[in-house]
Amino acid sequence: MKPEDLHYAKTHEWVSVAEVAGQKIATVGISAFAVEALTDLVFIELPKVGAQVEAEQPFCEVESVKAVSDVYAPVTGEVIEVNKTLPDKLEILGSDPYNEGWIAKIRITDESNLANLLDFTAYEKQCAEEGH
Repeated sequence: MKPEDLHYAKTHEWVSVAEVAGQKIATVGISAFAVEALTDLVFIELPKVGAQVEAEQPFCEVESVKAVSDVYAPVTGEVIEVNKTLPDKLEILGSDPYNEGWIAKIRITDESNLANLLDFTAYEKQCAEEGH
């Protein structure tokens, strides 16, 4: 996936939505901007498959040498898959955040918050305003 084709939450998560068997599935990760801001990642706590998540609420944690940071669900739904390779290969978040570095797939149960997501241009503008 290319960063330009994704949507973004103001909290630096990216989203790619696809229709699979009549259901909308969101693939979610954290942006390259977020990975750079965190620096030196040491641990990720993945969400549990089957967990119900709410948009704009924490659904997992990423720990760097500096701090523990919440990762917020950009959509409301059920976690149907997690990227099990991430805990052992955190460097993927930095080297390929938009493909191999996805965190979870969420079956969307409420599409209303999709309208709150930013396109790439708006997200780039937000990052610039944050001083990066």
